[in-house]
Amino acid sequence: MKTISAEQAARLIDDGAVFIDIRESHEHANENIPSARHHALSQIDAEHPVRAGDTVLIYHCKSGARTKMNAKRLAAASGRCEVYLLGGGIEEWKRAGLPTSADRDGKAAARARPVGWLSRLVALFR
Repeated sequence: MKTISAEQAARLIDDGAVFIDIRESHEHANENIPSARHHALSQIDAEHPVRAGDTVLIYHCKSGARTKMNAKRLAAASGRCEVYLLGGGIEEWKRAGLPTSADRDGKAAARARPVGWLSRLVALFR
């Protein structure tokens, strides 16, 4: 399983990849990436995160450590999908200036302006 940057993840999402947040419910509720589907790591064995039509999955946590430690488990739960891990998790996503729910809620500090479709998305939340 390959670890990718926030910018690489954003491009893959733009091409139809599915972002999956494996943090627990309270973490996801506090702040999340608007395009991410929530599927807590604690539920991975009981329920598979893959849905019909999914072909590329990108998993993320807070810092990247949880996804890295559970890479084999996540890969096994991903069926035949192409699977990636977001290096640095949601923290790296924010450092790259990409939007989170905190941006929409006005809680986050100003971030660098992303390019392409993401700048349009960010503009919607400001």
